[in-house]
Amino acid sequence: MFEVFASTPESMGPAEIGAHAARAEAMGFNGLQVPDAVHDGLLLSALALNATKELVVTTSVLVAFARSPMITAIAAWDLQKLSKGRFEVGLGTQVQANIEKRYSARWDSPVPQLREYVQAMKAIFNSFQTGDRLAFEGEHYTLTKLQPFFNPGPIEHPNIPILCGAVGPAMTAMVGRIADGMITHPTNTPPEYIRQVCLPRLQAGFDRAPRSADDFKFVLGPLTATGKDEQQVAVEWEKMRTLLGFLYSTPAYWPSLELFGWQEKGQQLLDMTRQGNWEEMPNIITDDMLSKFVPRGTYTDIAAIFHNRFSGLAHRITFPMPENSTDDEVCGVAVRQLQESVTA
Repeated sequence: MFEVFASTPESMGPAEIGAHAARAEAMGFNGLQVPDAVHDGLLLSALALNATKELVVTTSVLVAFARSPMITAIAAWDLQKLSKGRFEVGLGTQVQANIEKRYSARWDSPVPQLREYVQAMKAIFNSFQTGDRLAFEGEHYTLTKLQPFFNPGPIEHPNIPILCGAVGPAMTAMVGRIADGMITHPTNTPPEYIRQVCLPRLQAGFDRAPRSADDFKFVLGPLTATGKDEQQVAVEWEKMRTLLGFLYSTPAYWPSLELFGWQEKGQQLLDMTRQGNWEEMPNIITDDMLSKFVPRGTYTDIAAIFHNRFSGLAHRITFPMPENSTDDEVCGVAVRQLQESVTA
């Protein structure tokens, strides 16, 4: 069985997120992933939590290096208290150019920097809950001052899960060692890549902790082409072709291409971005490539496709909500089928 989390369009803003979250809860989703890209992920999370009663909300993923660990910890603590234990922090590094040129923030060594960020947040949470002196001193972050006036004090659900996005080998192993879960990048979700690359890297981190995979939240976020009928599925299929063309113009995501022998596709796409040839990029993504990276099927079929593709690899998956609320009922049936333990 899967925990099923609804995805949220990155363009969705504060005016729409409450209704979006309420729809997800009514459809039976276990949770909602909230982006931190066009709009502020923490603000969106607050509005989503305030509009629901049972839905778990996870940032996917919050840009860590653009925020002090203390700023993020305070917000997470408040959201956890507000929601009575329904908030999870999903963190990510973003890429160097965005951190330095879009956020005017510091990019050092991303793996040890994110490791310290997670450790610093856990130290802050402990001080909030126990009143113990805050004494975190690392190479990238130092937090040693928390006067009682600024301490929000203990809450009922202090164990806030911290999940991290990861792609490369060192980052993935680090996340397996110290975080509570990992959120995969959409380009890293083919079953072959999960088995051959992601899980061994995570296991290396588990072995160093040492810890078990049993209490680790491994989240798969595949791009998905689904809908009420084959016509709608075909439209989503082409949207995914366009999105993959954009994603694979980024060299950091090429390892999954290389696994299947499509290395040259990434270079072609990168060259096209440099030439400003955005319109032709989807043509580089063939149907064979789409089939590897994008589960495809109507709401009637998609649960069986997911079970056959991902069962045994992860306990949590993300799934898109319909653009049209008139399709919520049939999508809700698919969500319940995804949550069932029996495969089709």
